[in-house]
Amino acid sequence: MNMALTYSPITSDWPCQVKTPGSYDWERSAVKWLRELVPTRYASYPVLLKHPVLLARHAHIQVQHEIRVARTALQTARAELPALGLHEGVIEHTIKLYAAEVMQLQHIARSIRAVTQALVDSNVARN
Repeated sequence: MNMALTYSPITSDWPCQVKTPGSYDWERSAVKWLRELVPTRYASYPVLLKHPVLLARHAHIQVQHEIRVARTALQTARAELPALGLHEGVIEHTIKLYAAEVMQLQHIARSIRAVTQALVDSNVARN
C-alpha cells in the first residue's frame, strides 16, 4: 500500500481510509469513509452521494449526536447501573468503555471536520 495515498499532512486527525486531497480518487475514498459513519438509509440518498460535502455535514451531525449519547451513558452509569443488578466490576468496565467511546467519537468528529474542509476547498478550487 502506498502511504502517500492514505495519509495527509493536513492534520494528524486525517483518517487513514481517505486518500490525500488532490490525489487520484480521493473524493471517492472520502465518500466511502463518510458513508460508513451514517445510518444506511442516509448513505444511499443520491443528493448526499452527489454532494460529498452534504454527506460530511450529515456525518458530523450524526457523530455529535453519538457523542451526546455516550456522554449521557457515561454520566448516568454509576447512578443507574447498580439498579439493574450489575456487579461493581461490570459497572467499572462499562464506565471505561463509555469513556473510551467518547474519546474515539471525538477523534472521528475531528477527522470529519478535516475531510469536510478539504471537500469545501476542493469545491472552491473547481468553481
